[in-house]
Amino acid sequence: MRIYLDNASTTKVYASVVKEMEKFFLEEYGNASSSHALGENAKKAMNIAREKIAKEINAKPWEIIFTSGATEANNLALIGLAKASNKRKIVISAIEHPSITEPCRYLESIGYKIVRIPVDAQGHLRIDRLKDEVERNSSEILVVSVMHVNNIIGTVQDIVKIGEICRKNNVLFHSDAAQSFGKLAIDSSKLDLISASGHKIGAGKGIGFLYIKEGIKIEPIMYGGGQERGIRSGTENIPGIIGVAKALELTKKVNKDKIMKMRQELIEELQKMGGKINGSIQERIYNNVNVSFPLVEAGTLIEYLSRKGIFVSSGSACDSKKEKEDETLRAIGLSDMEAKGSVRITLNEDIKQTDVKIIIGEIKKAVKKLGLN
Repeated sequence: MRIYLDNASTTKVYASVVKEMEKFFLEEYGNASSSHALGENAKKAMNIAREKIAKEINAKPWEIIFTSGATEANNLALIGLAKASNKRKIVISAIEHPSITEPCRYLESIGYKIVRIPVDAQGHLRIDRLKDEVERNSSEILVVSVMHVNNIIGTVQDIVKIGEICRKNNVLFHSDAAQSFGKLAIDSSKLDLISASGHKIGAGKGIGFLYIKEGIKIEPIMYGGGQERGIRSGTENIPGIIGVAKALELTKKVNKDKIMKMRQELIEELQKMGGKINGSIQERIYNNVNVSFPLVEAGTLIEYLSRKGIFVSSGSACDSKKEKEDETLRAIGLSDMEAKGSVRITLNEDIKQTDVKIIIGEIKKAVKKLGLN
């Protein structure tokens, strides 16, 4: 038995995506910058994929800049904007991914001011605090960066409302959409920059993109052959790009209502066991559950479930990264014990009713056997 429930971390690549990519590994393997036929074929395929990805977020194809993933896209967004402007203030939420908070710490170390807007107990951004900050200091703010869906607790932010506040005050708005691209509707007309990754939707690892609204000035953070309109040098990952476009097509066909129904059943059963659900219940991505049990040690529970063929996550197996992820849970008011005992369960379309019963049954056994409750 194997039940994979760590889809916020990475997803299984669709078999048809692998097949689509294989052609560009073994047959159409030309460099898109080469002028011969193989190179032209690769470039044409890349641009068709670019058009499909752009259409998904209501963007123009040339506004899509391919990167190695959302981490690079987030770094390019923040540092690239900083290099192109003399504004020295960046506004973020208190629950951003490390690929936002770490570039911000770097920029802070060289003189930038980072304003961290708090969230409520469900993980919703304090819109009133953001509005006040933006209205008072719009002339100083380089960019506001708020993730669309939190990777730990699954809370969905109102990026349309945030975008309206930013646009009204002539402030750029960037969103890390790694957890929402292909799953939730995203309209680029409401934002200025968007980051995403392929491996969250059934494509391969090592590919993503940054949407940059036409007219925004951004400097590269990597230098070389001038690919991607000179913004991101480096030979394009053609198989990866093709894979994202194909995975996007398949992800759109996923029965999200079915997954949400299973997710809700799981939440209700975990609550009956005394589990505390972290994050918003209503404004939550359809496949996320984050739960803490009284006196639980997440690592022990994860190890127990793993031996049973059930793969969940605490967010990360790496202690240093886990500490950063615990910042999200502390930001919504969890105690250190609750934060360190949180378990994240993220479902995919393979989930079955029998799987939910098995998961609940094994967690009940674990709580009883390990004396965690």
